[in-house]
Order: sequence, then C-alpha cells, then structure tokens
Amino acid sequence: MRRAALLAILMAALGLMAPVTAQEQVNTGTGAIMRGLDKLNAKVTDFTLPNGGSAVMGLVEVTLRDCRYPSGNPSGDAYAFLTIREAGVAEPVFRGWMVASSPALNPLDHARYDVWVLRCTTS
Repeated sequence: MRRAALLAILMAALGLMAPVTAQEQVNTGTGAIMRGLDKLNAKVTDFTLPNGGSAVMGLVEVTLRDCRYPSGNPSGDAYAFLTIREAGVAEPVFRGWMVASSPALNPLDHARYDVWVLRCTTS
C-alpha cells in the first residue's frame, strides 16, 4: 500500500500521469508587427518585420525568425521567435519566444529598451 502511494506520487511528480491534451493548431504568419520603447527618452516605435528580417531600433537590432498565431484567428494570441542584439555585443541580449498577450512571460531584459510583439502579419 505504502509502496503504491509512493510510486503514484513519483509518477505524478515526473508528469507520467498527466492527462493527454490536444495541441492548438497554429498558422505561420508572413511577419510580425512589433513595438519598441526607448525608456531613456520615452519614444515608442512600431515596426513591421518579415520572417527572417531585421530592424534597428536605437542601439539594438531585432531579428524575427518566425511568427505564429492560432488557426482561424490571425488577430489572436501571436507568438514570435526573436533574436535581439545590442550594437557591438556578439552575444544576443534576448533569444527566444515572446508571446503577444503576455510579454512579461519571457521579456527582453535591457536597461534602455523594451521590445514586444503586437501581432502577426498574414499578407
């Protein structure tokens, strides 16, 4: 009895007893509409990037690898894979997925700039 209870706790902790859930179907957009904020002078800039494209905002370069959104809802919750580099620094200051509805979930951590995804473009 005790051994079975411990085994059940261990399996639950490892996620082996998690229910099976369906994955949300997504489409890939042609690019993304982004917003950037220069915190030093409070300047907000909106810019559009195609997949694989880059844009320079002040001292950072934003590169979009991919933008995805829920199928049948292009204005829905977009998420984009971004690489953000600071001028003169080889290592990116941000590399990963950013979610439009929750930019604080995986934010750019920069003293001067904030960048976030607004939505994917579809044409």
